[in-house]
Amino acid sequence: MAHAHKLEILRGLIKFKSNTQKIWGVLILLSIVTAVEVILGIYKPESLMVKVIGMKLLNWIFIILTIVKAYYITWDFMHMRDETKALRRMVVWTAVFLICYLVFILLQEGGYIEGVYSEGFVKRDF
Repeated sequence: MAHAHKLEILRGLIKFKSNTQKIWGVLILLSIVTAVEVILGIYKPESLMVKVIGMKLLNWIFIILTIVKAYYITWDFMHMRDETKALRRMVVWTAVFLICYLVFILLQEGGYIEGVYSEGFVKRDF
């Protein structure tokens, strides 16, 4: 694989001259996303404490930002953008479906356990 890597991020919005500059650019981008997560985690704005689909909006923001970071790390640092479309879909879609499935299971089980603690034994009919 002697072809050159693409030297842009954010779908060509930011372009770099070398791989070293691109690595620093991606590091800065991921650091900004992480800083947003940390600031939201420290301050916990009251406006983001509303319930959306059974969970606080702030928690949904954390989940989405974490998935965005994982996707971007895979896309750039694991060079998925340079692979064939079929391999990219196989790797990325599998991870996305598994993460969504894990979030669903955690929400279901967490809701059940919270119900057991607050109301006693809870029987559910699915």
